[in-house]
Parts: sequence; structure tokens; C-alpha cells
Amino acid sequence: MTDNINSLSHSKWNCKYHIVFAPKYRRRIIYGKIYKDIGVIIRKLCEQKGVEIHEAEFCKDHVHMLVSIPPKYSIAQFMGYLKGKSTMIIFERYSNLKYKYGNRHFGCKGYYVDTVGRNKKIIEEYIRNQLQDDIACDQISFNEYIDPFTGAKVK
Repeated sequence: MTDNINSLSHSKWNCKYHIVFAPKYRRRIIYGKIYKDIGVIIRKLCEQKGVEIHEAEFCKDHVHMLVSIPPKYSIAQFMGYLKGKSTMIIFERYSNLKYKYGNRHFGCKGYYVDTVGRNKKIIEEYIRNQLQDDIACDQISFNEYIDPFTGAKVK
């Protein structure tokens, strides 16, 4: 248990958060083409703030992260920094996106955050398997037993 505890000059802490965020309008094409570069950018920005990434997964249209954020930063401060700086860097590197998707509007306004507590292993596994779950859901086909247009039974 003590290996999970971090320290600053005058405090000991163990603050882990599950964060989910998406590009504006959940543009799948953006994460599909440049997700590896976005991952490098996010890792670099987290290192600059002393935030440790325990687990992260880029899905088709959103990102799941399990992170440890030092208590000197609020979640809102960190997410504002992460989303703001990453947007600036992405539009700097991929200036064509600026014209295609609107100047400086890359991410959705909001995000989801949850404290981890003692469920770290469960959330790590959930994030690790999130992409496979999305792929499996996309492959499920639903049989129509009643034609939605005519109301007649389908054979």
C-alpha cells in the first residue's frame, strides 16, 4: 500500500482519477489519423505537470485515462491545461485541421472524471479492454423481426 503513496515537500498523497474526453463533435477521423502523435503530446504535457499516466486508451471517438494528479492542481486546472495546450500543439503541427475543423476548436467543452479510490485495478482493466468492447459492439448486428417501415413481420 505504501508504494502507491506519492509525496511533495510537505504532503503525502494518492490521488488517482479516471478521465474521459473527446474531440469536438466526436470526430472519429481525427483520432484515427493522428492518434499516435496525440498520445505523445498528452504524455509530454502530463510529464510537464508531474502527472503520472497509469493507463490510457484511444478509442474511435474518445480517450480514457487513469492518472495520478498532484494535489497542488485541481482536476479543472489540469484538464484546462491538457486540452488547451494539446489543441494548440495539434493545430500547430497539423495546420490543415485548423481550416477544416475551425480555428482552435478541437476538443469538446466537457469531460468525465471519477475518483478511483481502491478500484485502480478494475479501472485499469476497464480502460485496457475499452477498445475491444467498442469493436465488439460495432460488429454486433441486430436482426429486425418487424420491418420498421411497413410494420410487417420479416421472415
